[in-house]
Amino acid sequence: MDTIQADVTYVKNPLDLRNQRTFAVKPGTNGMLDVARQTYQEGSQDVLTLVESLQNSLQLDITLKFDSSRLFYLRLKPIDFVSRPVPEIFVNQIRRKGAIECQTMDLKKLNQRISDSATEAILQSDKVIQELIDSLRVQVPHLFRVCESVALLDVIASFTQLAALKGYSRPDISGTLALKSARHPLLDANVSEVFVPNDYYATEQYRFQIVTGPNMSGKSTYIRSVALLQIMAQIGSFVPADYAAFGIVDKIFARVTTDDSIESNLSSFSLEMREMAFILRNVDSQSMAIIDELGRGTSTRDGLAIALAISEALLESNCMVWFATHFVDLAEGLADRPGVMNLHLATQASLAGGKMPHMSMLYKVATGTVKERRYGIALARAIGLPEDLVNDAERISKALSEKRQAKQQNSEYSKTLRRRKLVLNLQETLRHVVESDVDEKAFKSFLIRLRAEFITKMSAIDGGDVEMSHIETCEQGSEQQVPTDIEDGDIEVENDWDIYSS
Repeated sequence: MDTIQADVTYVKNPLDLRNQRTFAVKPGTNGMLDVARQTYQEGSQDVLTLVESLQNSLQLDITLKFDSSRLFYLRLKPIDFVSRPVPEIFVNQIRRKGAIECQTMDLKKLNQRISDSATEAILQSDKVIQELIDSLRVQVPHLFRVCESVALLDVIASFTQLAALKGYSRPDISGTLALKSARHPLLDANVSEVFVPNDYYATEQYRFQIVTGPNMSGKSTYIRSVALLQIMAQIGSFVPADYAAFGIVDKIFARVTTDDSIESNLSSFSLEMREMAFILRNVDSQSMAIIDELGRGTSTRDGLAIALAISEALLESNCMVWFATHFVDLAEGLADRPGVMNLHLATQASLAGGKMPHMSMLYKVATGTVKERRYGIALARAIGLPEDLVNDAERISKALSEKRQAKQQNSEYSKTLRRRKLVLNLQETLRHVVESDVDEKAFKSFLIRLRAEFITKMSAIDGGDVEMSHIETCEQGSEQQVPTDIEDGDIEVENDWDIYSS
């Protein structure tokens, strides 16, 4: 810059700070400033000459000091005045331990001259700086635009680097959320082991997805991943997935922490309810919400009841929800509701050394509720809880489950809900088939197979001899096997998630 010295900086030492302010502006910029600085330099040199003269004439060891109140002053050694008095030339004496601080009349005059010239130099410097600020102020809008352009370029460059190095894919913007082999963007980049990818699928008929599974099976990572990928897609980034399609949402809500708030004097459950109240007041059909283990901060019965009530309210709002929970009753109670889809994180049970039960986390999502209903008991057995106690707990758990399942199977209302959901699923599948680019022969063949599966599943509901979880699995398999990947007139059905690659 043509006005400011390149080496100017802020310092804390009083004398250095005054010098920095006095000489901050380059010479030749202002005539009055140059004159004031010349006077300042001459006065400072005169002070050094005065001290040297006193040392030579009085044969004393004199040290020159400076502070912001007294300006320049002298420091003498008391040992030099053991056999003689302090000369009268030294005034304003202050005796301290190990030193005598004082001034002379000539030094006081020089201090005043230096102070006046420094004040004038600083005033003239302020005028120059103000003129510089005024000239730059008209350029501020352009500077902001440059900053925004550089920031945007930085973001685009980061997106490009990630997409090139990590194998990200470009998301399609549609009315449906469908992800194939999607990965958590942070864990995918940082974990040392290979990250296990998962699939996501959400439409109007599957907008509320309940995710169950044991602790550390990956439920939280699964629901957080979809929210992060939604944000990445909407800000223009490629996403870590083999294929991705997103609808546009205008709000994303997350209720994922379990900490209390000391600042607000709230327990974990109170904070949880406050955040859920905010979500319910603001959520709508264009929103996405991820909720992690709602209701675990209170009793099991109250927690389940509150989770069910909030789930009903979220279903009424028609927003997209991923709801991770240990409440299997929640998943089963809402399984027949239109819009609900049950998922779980798969595990693999085996016998370790000494025939000790061992549960391996596969971190892979699957349809239906969690298969291992007593994973808490299995964990208690694995960590060494007394065997007779664990057996009693398992026997009680089985008895309660059988009683509950018997009531559900005999419920006519449950059958009605399953029939209604099956019809809505058929409607959703037919809509996607009509919108896809499929030739007449393949279209006819698919409709024949779809009709046969629909009749079979409806008969199973009426007969009551097929479990609800089996019916849901069949529903997902049939409605997502839509032929899409079409090249040169050939039809190929790869898997359930190819429905949105056409």
